[in-house]
Amino acid sequence: MDKATASPTENRGPLTGVRVLDLSAYHAGPYGCSMLADMGAEVIKIEPPEGDNARHYPSTLASEARGLLGSNRSKRGLVLDLKQREGRAVLHRMVRHADVLVHNFRPAVPPRLGLTYEELSALNRGIIVCAVTGYGDRGPLKDKPGFDQVLQTMTGICAGQGRKGPPEIVYGSAVDYYAAAQVTMGVTAALYHREKTGEGQFVGVSLLQAALTMQSMRLIWAEGEPKDIPRDMHSGGITGLHPTREGSLYLSANTPHFWGALCEMVGLPELATDPRYDSIRKRAEHIDEIVPKIRGALAARTALEWEALFGERVPCAAARRTEDMFEHPQVLAMDLIAEVPHPRVGSYRTLQRPISFSATPCGKPFAAPLLGEHSEAILREEGYAPEEIAALREAGVLGGAAPAAKSQ
Repeated sequence: MDKATASPTENRGPLTGVRVLDLSAYHAGPYGCSMLADMGAEVIKIEPPEGDNARHYPSTLASEARGLLGSNRSKRGLVLDLKQREGRAVLHRMVRHADVLVHNFRPAVPPRLGLTYEELSALNRGIIVCAVTGYGDRGPLKDKPGFDQVLQTMTGICAGQGRKGPPEIVYGSAVDYYAAAQVTMGVTAALYHREKTGEGQFVGVSLLQAALTMQSMRLIWAEGEPKDIPRDMHSGGITGLHPTREGSLYLSANTPHFWGALCEMVGLPELATDPRYDSIRKRAEHIDEIVPKIRGALAARTALEWEALFGERVPCAAARRTEDMFEHPQVLAMDLIAEVPHPRVGSYRTLQRPISFSATPCGKPFAAPLLGEHSEAILREEGYAPEEIAALREAGVLGGAAPAAKSQ
């Protein structure tokens, strides 16, 4: 076994034995499939000859795209040209004994590639087909390309982030990663249904659904209520980021218990007993009086010092960079970071075990595949003879590097 990869059979978890064909690109579909791999599924990433477009995005890594690595852990890689009839034939052969197929083609594409649910279920009654789209499979926007920040802008996330100023993007592909969670949830629910009935089904996930689901508390329009009213929850006035002597500190002290502890520990106990401030709503009404006093007290220490001092008594966090989390004591205690070898990068640290299971603990992750890294090995497992594989490669149907010849 190549030291740069691990065998899917080494994975453990509640989805051990489930085989997933991942035809998706960018982040929503791929990361949803990585979370299925985290839970033990065998995931095969199937890419066109040019590769997932995420491979070509700018990256501060010289040899790989950081986003590609982050969204595709624990998969093996196969390159197939599905525009060729022979490529589609290979895929259809794989579908016959797969459990799940995930793609993010626009609705007009699957009929051209023979990838509709009806066509695939005719090959395998139990197949679960999950389609990730921008806007869904019907309606006036169904064939419009959808991307994370496009949907953020469309659905009010950017306006809400900007509040009283101009709209602002939420960086980090929040909509994509929420959609990825919906992919994982939808597929596992469909697998549960199949376990009971033997029937596969079509699962639809869209960035539009993800973006609106993220805002469920805003999407409330009561009868008789005007449409154009503030819909966000800004609880308690004091909740938010505050400057300290060094660094910023987020505070969330809404309950009477936490509010009282905050006032006591910053040296302002009189605020906790003032009847003008004895509820969340009252504190929100008097935010201009309270916040300057709290911030004046916070200036006595750094954010990290306050975080340590408040401990369990006041919910808070010092503002950190993402990279600081690699060595955070809580992250290490939860064993959330793994180091995996990679043939180009050398090795890299990445997330592991995003969900914990007591009876079916998940295995260690392995590196995202190089483009077509396991093409020939996967086809051999599918029963293709060496000469058939060579013919597919010669015709340009099969991509990825040919294995090196063994020395005699």
